[in-house]
Amino acid sequence: MLANYKDANVKKLLIGLLSAMLLMASYAYAAYNIDEAIKAYDKGNYSKAIKLFKLDAIKGLDFAQFRLGLMYDIGQGTKQDYVEAVKWYKLAAAQGNALAQYNLGLMYANGQGVAQDYAEAVKWYKLAAAQGYASAQFNLGFMYANGKGVAQDYVIAHMWFNLAAVSGDASAVKNRDIAAAKMTQQQLAEAQILARGCAARKYKGC
Repeated sequence: MLANYKDANVKKLLIGLLSAMLLMASYAYAAYNIDEAIKAYDKGNYSKAIKLFKLDAIKGLDFAQFRLGLMYDIGQGTKQDYVEAVKWYKLAAAQGNALAQYNLGLMYANGQGVAQDYAEAVKWYKLAAAQGYASAQFNLGFMYANGKGVAQDYVIAHMWFNLAAVSGDASAVKNRDIAAAKMTQQQLAEAQILARGCAARKYKGC
């Protein structure tokens, strides 16, 4: 049985990584409140952090928009509000923020803050996957394997699981092998060619 797509629980695992990423980004955004927001967050002062992230989010900083969306999504420093989370994810995703694109895909897949729409989820997963984000690649594999938002296609599912596995997603290996068991040797060869071509293009146009 295929392991389910990476769900909302993954968002919680991103927080430590995001603090480090935002800290690095802060050097390029000295005019913003990112440094102070990160310090407040890391000290557990979520109410202060969310206010500071919002100041930068309003100014259009995609890191802050994403982080603000995440805090509304999981209810840190504020009441959980999926609609507000989607609002900020969309703004960050439109600027090319891969994590926001991925989480927006989750919101559409789960029907949180928006009407459930698998095709829209696939759209946002693809954008994040094109930036090399392994969890988005994994979820695309799941969507193609199960025909959610797209026509069922084990060749494409295998390709995405394979790419996710190479990108470091250990659970993608199991799903790739499950998909492989449903495929012919010709289909497996096609999937492997597609995966190599996609990787060579750095995930663009896959």
